[in-house]
Amino acid sequence: MLQPALKKNDKKARLFIYTVSVVVFAAVVFLSKYKLNVDPGFDVHVFAKINAVLNTLVAILLLAGLLLAKQKKYQLHKKIMLGAILLSVLFLLSYIGHHLLAGDTKYGDIDHDGILSVNEIAMAGKLRMLYYFILITHIPLAAVILPFILFTAYRALTGEYDQHKKLVRITWPVWFYVALTGVIVYLMISPYYY
Repeated sequence: MLQPALKKNDKKARLFIYTVSVVVFAAVVFLSKYKLNVDPGFDVHVFAKINAVLNTLVAILLLAGLLLAKQKKYQLHKKIMLGAILLSVLFLLSYIGHHLLAGDTKYGDIDHDGILSVNEIAMAGKLRMLYYFILITHIPLAAVILPFILFTAYRALTGEYDQHKKLVRITWPVWFYVALTGVIVYLMISPYYY
């Protein structure tokens, strides 16, 4: 096992983790309600592509991290998992940037008027229901996973490996699902970007 990288202080850690989690959640909720009416001079949906790439990389790193932990390659596991956290931070910044500049896109909105006509709904077909099912599972899990990620990392960095393993059983599959469904959501909605 690795030597602890942080000194254990649960009180400070809880305060930090809950503060960061609440601030991030509030920022995403607050900022998702606004769209800046500016022309940045480039296709703002580049952020959505970046998001998909970052989510793909996070999913790959999560798989690699799991494999490395099972192989007891803990030093490399630590680097991989910290990399996944860093990419998730970059994702969050890109996600906020995309929503501020692009606003919301409705699945099936072929004419990009923000209103789904009966014809557009019919053309989207059953894939529209699949999209919304994936989105409805993705959003709440994405909203709640951050404190789990941070507590899981904290337990590992303080050398509390038994607690880390217990948290990983919850954190890893949810984080992986959120990363993977983020890519799927992008692939499904991107044809409706304008």
